[in-house]
Order: sequence, then structure tokens, then C-alpha cells
Amino acid sequence: MILTPENYFSPEAMTKYFSVSQYKDFVGTMGQRGCEAMALAKMRGEWKMEMTVPLLVGSYVDAHFEGTLDIFKAQHPEILKTNGGLKSDYVQADDIINRIERDDYMMKYLSGEKQVIFTGEIFGVPWKCKVDSLDRARYITDLKVMRGIRESHWVKDQGYMSFVEYWGYDIQGAVYQKLVTMGLGKSLPFFIAAATKERVPDIAIIGFTQYDLDSMLSTVAPNIQRIKDLKEGKADPDRCEACDYCKTTKVLTKPIHYSELILDI
Repeated sequence: MILTPENYFSPEAMTKYFSVSQYKDFVGTMGQRGCEAMALAKMRGEWKMEMTVPLLVGSYVDAHFEGTLDIFKAQHPEILKTNGGLKSDYVQADDIINRIERDDYMMKYLSGEKQVIFTGEIFGVPWKCKVDSLDRARYITDLKVMRGIRESHWVKDQGYMSFVEYWGYDIQGAVYQKLVTMGLGKSLPFFIAAATKERVPDIAIIGFTQYDLDSMLSTVAPNIQRIKDLKEGKADPDRCEACDYCKTTKVLTKPIHYSELILDI
């Protein structure tokens, strides 16, 4: 299967290839539970995440730097007022874009080829990724728009951690670097270009050591066979009973004990 921008997110592509987002759907991250049942339904095109305002703001900024903002606006008329102007949340997205573009250093990391697709085999299964900005001589950059760069997240038994660990962006960096290395024949460093949705947007370029990325890639291997069996129908998926998919498809059959109400990550 040849991946293109048109079929990259199709059920066929998600069935054939692993991706970081799919991996996190199945396994979760340090701060977010995975759900095998939801991941399979999403892979088959039976379930889609709700496009919330925070997600749309991030996608708006992404679309601008991809050069596809006009297409994005046409696909999401809900971001526009009746007079054709932007609703207030997306005026904020323009503020984020303007803040990024005022910084020459940040723009240097976002000046590469946009949305470059790579595929390759990792741990015996095919993977895919789409790089936000690729400078083939210097670095891989992924653009992230979030609530706060300096915000810490508490996870039981783990303590406080950054948004990078909480959302599994270190896993993303490891997989992306591996696929790009296979595609280009050389290893490039991975960076996050981060911007925030705060009243006064903050920005940063966030890097990783090679040890960071190698360590995170090694944590992926033990989960591959389980996901492969699930995707091929050789195993029954577990339900998390906490995500929107599980809430929507839940069928009650018996009471639960109150001690089961608190779910661990």
C-alpha cells in the first residue's frame, strides 16, 4: 500500500500500519489510559474522536504552517461566525501563529519540508509517520500547541512530570527518528516546537538526547505482539470502561463494587 495525504488516515492504512497515535490508543502513556476496544473501533472507522475547541485550535495552527489553512476553514465552518470572521477561540489561534512567526529561531525549526510521510519496519511490524517539518540535513521537528509548556502533571506512583512524558511525545520522537533514519539513511535529532494557548502565548524548542529516544523506543517492543494479535483478530480487546467509546457502547450486566470506581493509569 502506497501512503498518500489522501489515504494516510484511512481504515486500510490504519489496519496495515502501526503509528504512534494508534500505539498510544492501545497502550496509553504515562498519564493517559489506553483502551484496546476503542483503538480497534477507531482503526476500523467505527469511532471518531470528538473535535473539541482545543483540538480545533491546535489543528488550525498546524494547518497554517502546512499551508492548508483555506482547506481547513472550508472543512470546519464551525470556526467561523455568520459574518465570515473567526470566532474568538480561533482569533487566539492567529495570535499563537503570529507569536511563532515573530521568532526567527523557532521559524528555523519549522522551515523544512511539510508533512513528509515515512514508512518502515520496527520490531517486525510496519509503521508510518508524517513529519510536520523535515530539514533533511539537520533535524526533525514536530509542532505542538498545548495549554502550558511549564505545566506539571501528577501521575500516581510516578510523581510530577512534564507534558512530554504525560502525553507520550517522547515515544513519538523515538519512533519518528527511527523511521526517518530508515528513510534517509542517516540519523537526525528530534525536536518539539511548542506553543501555548495562554493569553500571552509561550514558545520553546524542546530537544532530546539520543539516550532519551533509544530508551523510549525500547519500551515499545514488549507491547507489539499484543497489538498485532488484536489488529489481526487473534485476541479479544480489553475495555477501559472510562473513555467516551466505552461509555457509549457500555451494556450493564451486574453491579460493581465501589472500590472499582477509581481507575489507575
